Amino acid sequence: MTILITGASGFIGSHVCAQLTREQLPVLAMLRQPEQQLAVLRQQVDALGGQGSLVQALQGDLDQAELGLNAPLPELQAIIHLGARFAWQLPMKEARRTNVDGALAVARLALRQQARLVFISGFMLENHEHLTRLGIDLVDSSQTQWQQVYRRAGGYEASKLEAAIRVREFAREQGLDLVEVQPATVAGHSHSGQLDSQQPLYQLIDNLANGRMAAIPGTPDHWLPLVAVDLLAALIARAAVAEDVPSRLLALDTNTPSLQGLLGKAAEGLGQRPPRRFLPMAVLATLLRIPGLPRLLNTWPEALHFIQTTRFDTSATEVFLAGQGLAHPGILPVIAASTRHYRQQQQGQGTQQPA
Repeated sequence: MTILITGASGFIGSHVCAQLTREQLPVLAMLRQPEQQLAVLRQQVDALGGQGSLVQALQGDLDQAELGLNAPLPELQAIIHLGARFAWQLPMKEARRTNVDGALAVARLALRQQARLVFISGFMLENHEHLTRLGIDLVDSSQTQWQQVYRRAGGYEASKLEAAIRVREFAREQGLDLVEVQPATVAGHSHSGQLDSQQPLYQLIDNLANGRMAAIPGTPDHWLPLVAVDLLAALIARAAVAEDVPSRLLALDTNTPSLQGLLGKAAEGLGQRPPRRFLPMAVLATLLRIPGLPRLLNTWPEALHFIQTTRFDTSATEVFLAGQGLAHPGILPVIAASTRHYRQQQQGQGTQQPA
């Protein structure tokens, strides 16, 4: 049985491919340009300790009707939907086309194939107060004014929220086997610290290293929940093949320190003094409305939503992890490894991939 993955060539996707092929599970990667992307993906998978030879490619595109698929598919055990369009200030039309319409096309494909859909959403879906503030009706989503939600949350976050809600509804109506994995902000690999430069944590470390964080956003209670990429990849892989899986898995390390503690640990790895003063979130959000300032500070108003004081119940996920022989690695060493990886990249040194 094969597992189809969208977004396989991305940072998380390549780790998931490595995890699955390490377990001798064949992977079919949906790629826009297989002839160019497959060889690179196989090399990445090999470097991460997987078996690149077990990865095959299928041409497809989330932006095309029914994914633009025209080749026959093998029998699928599961579809892992990681593909998404990510950018701050993403226009609503583009965000919806890829992240909402594309996700629903993947759900329809899973239903036709009678395969489990492992849908990757985000941890903010468990912050119900935040969803209510955005104007999302948690009882009847048809009452939600989505244009208003997009104005308040920004294209990327709003489209991910809308996609998750619509896929859940589709699964309930059609009897689709759906497992939703809700990752926190992704940190680097627990051993190598490997962290893609487009990841928000990498950008946060970069802001700290370059003096763009004179103050800590929020209060001593604010935090940015994290999850190590290797633990996340293992969780996604297990969600695709295990027999008894909770319908939602919140991939979030509750031992993540406050934002002050996170910045302190990163500053230690950078050989810098961490910021001490706090800047109220409302003040920072107002400042970021000044034209040009978000780009100058490399901080976008939409990103502030992920820094919060809400705490989350991960008990169901912890039980599942324990049953699969998995556990979160120490998050402080993960932050240290991520910072070390950042420094190595900045110094132009190669980093050794995890074996």
